[in-house]
Amino acid sequence: MGLLENKARARFFYKYLSKVYDEINPFIWNEEMRNEALELFDIDEGDRVLDVGCGTGFATEGLLEYTEDVYGLDQSEHQLEKAYAKFGTRGQVKFHRGDAERLPFKDDTFDALWSSGSIEYWPNPVDALEEFRRVVKPGGPVLVVGPNYPNSTVFQKLADAIMLFYDEAEADRMFAAAGYEEFRHVTMGPDYNPEIAITTLARVPGDAETDPAEEATDAETDPVDASADD
Repeated sequence: MGLLENKARARFFYKYLSKVYDEINPFIWNEEMRNEALELFDIDEGDRVLDVGCGTGFATEGLLEYTEDVYGLDQSEHQLEKAYAKFGTRGQVKFHRGDAERLPFKDDTFDALWSSGSIEYWPNPVDALEEFRRVVKPGGPVLVVGPNYPNSTVFQKLADAIMLFYDEAEADRMFAAAGYEEFRHVTMGPDYNPEIAITTLARVPGDAETDPAEEATDAETDPVDASADD
């Protein structure tokens, strides 16, 4: 397990990284990559979407181009402060401070779930992927972007020491272990390294069809699970 696959250390890391995150991020996870992933995500207007590990809101901005019903969750108060500065604390995006492995939302709350640049910090990624399956309605998409495992032996050792890097075989294992039956992977990246990231699009098992009356009831229900910590 890498140095930053620890919640306390990751929060401490982002306490300082948050100050320059928006300036550094485009060199690793840029707008072109985000747009490519959003095309894969293929959500509809009006879908309720959760952005896990939303950070300063870079992906959140892209999601808002597709739907107005966006929730953001991050464990770093310093990253969220940057997001609040962009969107407000009581604005269009509903923000929560919380843990990807213990989401503070009820079952089947969301139509879709997005997570980019977060999985590499989770101590137990399968637990988080199971939580994603729990809070997304059957048939809904779950999209996760993480760092692709490097080819160089030297960089592999460095990657293993820092955080979770993984290849398609490991992604297959994690998503299957979390109960997903349908998923596929796409590599993407900036010009200097077009395979720096691995993007997985999965579907929550089950029938995607929902009765219209049930949908109306769901929309009026508070999605927050009072038994979980924000």
